[in-house]
Amino acid sequence: MSSGKLLLSLLALLVAGAAMADFEEDEAARSWQESEVQYPAPPSSEALLPFSPGAATDNRFFVDGASLSVGSDGVVRYTLLVLSPEGGRNVTYEGMRCETKERRIYATGRADGSWSKSRVKQWARVRDAVGNRQYAALFLEYFCPMGVIVRSADEARDALKRGGHKDIFSR
Repeated sequence: MSSGKLLLSLLALLVAGAAMADFEEDEAARSWQESEVQYPAPPSSEALLPFSPGAATDNRFFVDGASLSVGSDGVVRYTLLVLSPEGGRNVTYEGMRCETKERRIYATGRADGSWSKSRVKQWARVRDAVGNRQYAALFLEYFCPMGVIVRSADEARDALKRGGHKDIFSR
């Protein structure tokens, strides 16, 4: 076989392999089934665990430790509380998928402690950007160290209490 034909054959194999990998990835994404979401109680001050997404914001960030769960569907669910220096308060119930590096908001907390279900059902990519750095911090430092989901809510709570997951300290 000439070197030109050999090169074309190798190229065809590479393209076929890449197409098969994309197909398998798409198939895995289609076969994933999200568990039914149960909304937690509103956050209580005793269960709030502070974390810092970095120095780019004056807001304070908390996860309600009582709301933390790790589902059989591979989603870490938690209530996020953001407090602004001016007194603004934002409460959301969210989920994070370590496998796909995605997040979504299930509901927004109301002043009376009830939840307003989100109209947006799509998952969004977790990006390490200055704005909304809290999601990258939760992904990288607490819930998905080295891209791997925590095994339990206790492990996630421990990471928040320590100021980061133990696996990131051992690197």
